[in-house]
Amino acid sequence: MEALRKTAGVIDLRSSKVPAVTLGFWVIKIAATTLGETAGDAVSMSMHLGYAIGSAIFIGIFVAAIAAQVSVKKFHPFLYWAVIVATTTAGTTMADFADRSLGIGYPGGTSLLFVLLMASLGVWYWSVGSVSVDTITSPKVEMFYWTTILFSQTLGTALGDWMAGSDRYGLGLGYEYGALIFAAGLAVIVAAYFYTNISHTLLFWAAFILTRPLGATVGDLLDKPLSAGGFAFGRFYASAILAAFIVACILILPQRAGKHPDEAR
Repeated sequence: MEALRKTAGVIDLRSSKVPAVTLGFWVIKIAATTLGETAGDAVSMSMHLGYAIGSAIFIGIFVAAIAAQVSVKKFHPFLYWAVIVATTTAGTTMADFADRSLGIGYPGGTSLLFVLLMASLGVWYWSVGSVSVDTITSPKVEMFYWTTILFSQTLGTALGDWMAGSDRYGLGLGYEYGALIFAAGLAVIVAAYFYTNISHTLLFWAAFILTRPLGATVGDLLDKPLSAGGFAFGRFYASAILAAFIVACILILPQRAGKHPDEAR
């Protein structure tokens, strides 16, 4: 069987195109979500293109990145993280469009996106029988994976804005307290991972969702003016710093493809 997998034209289905879930993965993930917040706001707000046009631009970039990712046969770190950044920027503008342009406020936008995320996970599970990242062995499952990630990134943006914002029925907790709340939630998930028997797949997706609002609140903290409780770095400057940090992490931190269950035996 091993020889058959290596024959020309046959794809080794055990070769994962997504990275192993390590500490380095989560460091880059949080930085990517923060970049998505600052870059998304830079295009839609600083460049005055609006949420609808900004969403269209980033969805187009996301589709192009997905096409490239699905077409390759093995894990490419820069390509994978480029798609992640594309989902975060698209998620930022899509969430802002739902919250503001549609006029349903932060609770309405968060609820809508939560339903879409649950639907994506439900259809994925119904079709494949699992939502574990270890089962990504075909373009079909990969599309489920990326669709779910896009919705989780969008939900995270809306949830972060709902917690921090005081307008549009937001809770008004501010960016600092919002970041602390989501960081505490991630700490609970980490503890559950090591000390309970809760499904690691469930914990992975819970952490993936919570890192998005953490990144969103940190991004807002970086670029918002001092009067609004931010650090006033500016969206373009903050985005450049974050992009450089992500590239450095990809080059320095170990990047390896994840393993499928049959490889772990």
